[in-house]
Amino acid sequence: QVQLVESGGGAVQAGESLRLSCTASGRTFSMYVMGWFRQAPGKGREFVGVISRSGGSRSHTDSVKGRFTISRDNAKNTVYLQMNSLKPEDTAVYYCAASAKSYPSSYPGDYAYWGQGTQVTVSS
Repeated sequence: QVQLVESGGGAVQAGESLRLSCTASGRTFSMYVMGWFRQAPGKGREFVGVISRSGGSRSHTDSVKGRFTISRDNAKNTVYLQMNSLKPEDTAVYYCAASAKSYPSSYPGDYAYWGQGTQVTVSS
């Protein structure tokens, strides 16, 4: 069982930055592929980024490439999402998730554990 707690959300102006953090309970954090997803009002859950267990491989959805970066610190049981040059269309609730699959995945169904979400609001 893994419990995930996100933090770092908030309200910012377009062009500003935020860093989201997600800390996991337990001593097996490094065994999980970690992902970030987001959900805007009236929309489905959208993949944002994923990072492999070691942190050696990561990918991001096209709409955030060059602006967002996922990273992890296995010694701190924490995964991060650095978000730069934020746009109003980035407004959403952001969720971190943990997958026991051996491969990085953008499919929400591959993730067994989810945090409670943190709100990010970007105004123009």
